[in-house]
Amino acid sequence: MSAPFPVDPELVRRFDRPGPRYTSYPTAVEFHEGVGAEAYAERLTAADGHPEQPLSLYAHVPFCIQHCDYCGCHVIATPRYEVAKTYLDYVRREIELAAERLARRRDVVQLHWGGGTPTYLAPEELEILFGHFTSSFQLLPGAEVAIEVDPRVTSRAQLETLARLGFNRLSMGVQDFTPEVQEAIGRGQTFEETRDLVAAAREVGFREGINLDLVYGLPKQTEPKFEENLDRLLELRPDRVALYSFAYVPWIRPRQKRLDQTALPEREGKLALYLAALSRLSAAGYEAIGMDHFALPGDELARAARAGRLDRNFMGYTVRAAPAMVAFGVSGIGEVEGGFFQNERKLSTYYEALDAGRLPIQRGYLLDDDDRLRQWVIRQLMCNFAVDKHAVAERFGVDFDSYFGSALAALAEAREAGFVHEDAERLTVTDAGRFFVRIVCMAFDRYLAAKAATAAERPVFSRTV
Repeated sequence: MSAPFPVDPELVRRFDRPGPRYTSYPTAVEFHEGVGAEAYAERLTAADGHPEQPLSLYAHVPFCIQHCDYCGCHVIATPRYEVAKTYLDYVRREIELAAERLARRRDVVQLHWGGGTPTYLAPEELEILFGHFTSSFQLLPGAEVAIEVDPRVTSRAQLETLARLGFNRLSMGVQDFTPEVQEAIGRGQTFEETRDLVAAAREVGFREGINLDLVYGLPKQTEPKFEENLDRLLELRPDRVALYSFAYVPWIRPRQKRLDQTALPEREGKLALYLAALSRLSAAGYEAIGMDHFALPGDELARAARAGRLDRNFMGYTVRAAPAMVAFGVSGIGEVEGGFFQNERKLSTYYEALDAGRLPIQRGYLLDDDDRLRQWVIRQLMCNFAVDKHAVAERFGVDFDSYFGSALAALAEAREAGFVHEDAERLTVTDAGRFFVRIVCMAFDRYLAAKAATAAERPVFSRTV
């Protein structure tokens, strides 16, 4: 990626509109309760018909000691650690139910634990959960085994347990080191806590595979203070940096109403934070990956991005793509055989389903042929910033220009702004368009028009800037 493009206030104003992040396509707002456990069981059985294909697995550990006001994750805040024992037993039951339908397809190329705070679990509980997975599935050599950790609660004993079990990637939430920002978002995490955990992780064996997460657009963030954050982060030299745009969605996450909306950066200020990070990280040798990640040049994610073979699923950018991702735990979302399936989002109903011997699916979505085509195009744009028109013809048997005539017409404004370049072979997102890649993807989303009519009175998505 070339040098950062200048901030154009008018450009920012023109393209600052609500839009999906495209963690999935179709997005989760299309999920419905007409797709449930029966459909999921059928898709798992169909997936078992491809035993040569590996799986990705996700486990959601929803517990945290306390809520952070900015958080958009599905979290259950409780100081009652005894809830974990019950929860792990139910996750075991769910793993066994899914594994029954995947009798021939047990190889795993990616295992990810998210939350919540997975290190809410004590060392022995981490080992129990890992055992639930390895008793039913087989981790392949070189598999990515990753976990999200909170530096405020993670101990050296937990790190030692994770390293011994074979975890090879840690993602640590930082968000912002500035005390006044942390106070504004209801989080108390010092730089020293993060620094010490990174050092301990390196010492116990995580010599590669440490990710740090920053969030820009939080209340009370300023460009000078954010640059100080970047300086401190670079002292730790993480292998990867995730730089997330703060999604202010109080209509979805009511706890965000506790934030001081007047303290949120304006459009231009928020973009300036991103550009400061882009400039500083690039100067430090990090390569921009996809929409919101950075990696050192030797990292496998950076190598995949350079080769145009980056992929993306609910767990983020990956080089270990698997055709099926099976999710476990309350609210977990998986993708199996052309269907999205989300687990019950309440502990009580999650437990009730498993007590009845049912897969705990609350809702989902089954993709049709058009969905699959648009999903592939959007993932190419989100991952590799280009779509090969001939590849579309070979994979889906359609002429790109003819099939997407209306989408290409909808890109006129983005094309005029210099965000995309098109020729007979490819549609490419330019360097200047990378920050606005969600806008480009929106042109290929057939569901957005139906949302536009009601978006003014009932918002659905966060803003793209």
